Amino acid sequence: MRAKEGKKNNAPMNIQLPTPLAGDVSAITITSPDLEISLPYYQQLGFTEVMRADFPFPWIQVSDGALLLMLRKDKDPFIGLTYYAEDMEKALAALQEAGLTPVEKPTPHALIRRYLLLSPDGHPVTLVSNVDGIFKQPPGPTLLTMPPQNITNPDMYVNKVCGIFGEFAHPVKDLDSSVVFWEKIGLKVLSKHAVPYPWAILSDGLAIVGLHQTSTFSQPTITYFAGDMKARIERLRSQGTVAMPEATAASITITTPENQKINLFNMGM
Repeated sequence: MRAKEGKKNNAPMNIQLPTPLAGDVSAITITSPDLEISLPYYQQLGFTEVMRADFPFPWIQVSDGALLLMLRKDKDPFIGLTYYAEDMEKALAALQEAGLTPVEKPTPHALIRRYLLLSPDGHPVTLVSNVDGIFKQPPGPTLLTMPPQNITNPDMYVNKVCGIFGEFAHPVKDLDSSVVFWEKIGLKVLSKHAVPYPWAILSDGLAIVGLHQTSTFSQPTITYFAGDMKARIERLRSQGTVAMPEATAASITITTPENQKINLFNMGM
């Protein structure tokens, strides 16, 4: 999630992505005490509503065309990676074969089955049954899948406000032990670095996870990149609807109504 690393670290990697093990769709789940406050906020950031329901609790799915967010009504703060699996037995078998055991399981007759895993750093990964395949993976390109010739063309970014989704960044105590856990879920290390601290980018073709052995941030954070991020930040600031840091900069971190963090980082060209 380093903003100042520039093109060499933030450019598309053109690496063959693995086949996902944990599900068919990935999303970042964020709890919200008030969905009608959260929804307009993400709409200002380039997301549109995909669907909503009140069962088994009120929720709204939003997407910017590349990243899917599940906004779930709950007063307790939460952010975590979620996989939706049409064949839950297959997904569970793959994870159990890798040596992973859920710390929470559904009740025997639950209509929607949920399994919770925790990384060595306590970061949650949830498996949810994708009943009738109603949830779909957004098709738009991320930083890993965008054609290299488009990376320098902001007109090609699917999110017209934030830019390109780059990673779901996680602070970790020990990079190597954290990598072991995420590889068991099916993610593959695409790049690994020692400077300015140990960090790596992993993906399974659905999710993009950054593991950062650092104390510079303390909670999982959604990260976007753009070659013209300073101009994007100023447009958001001029609208006055999204709270922004006071300092003018080409890279900032904003705080959502749910007290989560989103990085808007300039990408060196």
